[in-house]
Amino acid sequence: MIKDQHHGLKIGTVLIMMLSLASTFGASSNNLHPLILIPGNGGNQLEAKLTSEYKACNWFCEKWYPLVKKKDGWFRLWFDSTILLAPFTECFADRMKLHYDTHRDDYYNTPGVHTRVPQFGSIYSLLYLNPRLKYVTEYMALLVGSLQQLGYSDGETLFGAPYDFRYGLASKGHPSQVGSKFLEDLKSLIEKASTSNGGKPVILLSHSLGGLFVLQLLNRNSPSWRKKFVKHFVALAAPWGGAMDEMLTYASGNTLGVPLVDPLLVRNEQRSCESNLWLLPNPKVYGNNTPLVITQNRSYSAYDMVDFLKDIGYPEGVYPYETRILPLIENIVAPEVPMTCIIGTGVRTVESLFYKNSDFDEQPEVLYGDGDGTVNKVSLLALQSLWKDEKNQSLEVIKIDGVTHTSILKDKVALGEIVGEINRINSHIQLRFSNLFVNNKVESDK
Repeated sequence: MIKDQHHGLKIGTVLIMMLSLASTFGASSNNLHPLILIPGNGGNQLEAKLTSEYKACNWFCEKWYPLVKKKDGWFRLWFDSTILLAPFTECFADRMKLHYDTHRDDYYNTPGVHTRVPQFGSIYSLLYLNPRLKYVTEYMALLVGSLQQLGYSDGETLFGAPYDFRYGLASKGHPSQVGSKFLEDLKSLIEKASTSNGGKPVILLSHSLGGLFVLQLLNRNSPSWRKKFVKHFVALAAPWGGAMDEMLTYASGNTLGVPLVDPLLVRNEQRSCESNLWLLPNPKVYGNNTPLVITQNRSYSAYDMVDFLKDIGYPEGVYPYETRILPLIENIVAPEVPMTCIIGTGVRTVESLFYKNSDFDEQPEVLYGDGDGTVNKVSLLALQSLWKDEKNQSLEVIKIDGVTHTSILKDKVALGEIVGEINRINSHIQLRFSNLFVNNKVESDK
């Protein structure tokens, strides 16, 4: 069962209406299903600690970065505002970099760099990427505030599942120690949240890359486990088929809109991230007939990813891509858990890259298409086409015009849709609040 709804409502009071209707339709703190937030790539804080084994890339990094450490040696790795300055950018990239070992068949940190995610289980590290810079690093704070107005409370009915977003997952038979450990921790958190709330199954609310992790978790556990512990899966801006933006990241580096940063300074670090390899465009979604990258010598479709990785000067990415990633993404299985996808559309999104002289060190000319500014529309809607014949999969897709990949967590209309969906799941009301609001408005305008 697949439903598709399109919402372009631009009324600033919609969120207030959603929250006031919540009490009317019975989603009180007494009957709330526990809810777990799973962030996207770069969507939570990350800390690091250095040991004597670590060898800094230069003298400056050894002596001056980081500027601030805790007494026990831990420091904020992501997000630290000093990375906006070129000398510190290099230090940051060196410590964020991952390495792939063909003998281990797995990824690992730079020797001497230990990393951790603060306060797993809590929403703390999801609110702001740097609590000292709340205005510029706000992530899920507004979303959490909206959920708290529904009656959700941190550590009681509301939980956070931050993770080391540099790591991803691999196909069956290949180790992925960090990513697999996260799935184990998330599974345990789901079970604990359910148990502490009288056995109520859990609502999973993900953003971006978090949706891919959740889908893998569901499909790696039994149908009986899913039925017992998961009530509903709500995915915001999930890149089900990857994103064209990742090809720019691999070819020329990607500052993700952060000012002053030279993309070439972070390119090697970005290429090293296991999760970025997972997010390259899926051939089954993007197809063979669409040129994604064009140079004077040739063009590359999603089926030409091996040649692309070689030609941009990253041949070491070929083996893990072929053995770990391709088998992982070739069959996206329906989990038979009720799902709602909420996405933004109508935003200029990278669709094709044009390089002069095949020089990938230069930023390309860009052809834009539809999407949410980061993920292409074809990827956001991939499950509709891939699962169109699935009889036991409930899937609803809500499209919101003009909402970007990150503003979906802040935009009033988007928050209204999210809150309305969570309240509907809790109260078993089948009518969507936004529809009620539109109908009321139509009546009042007559």
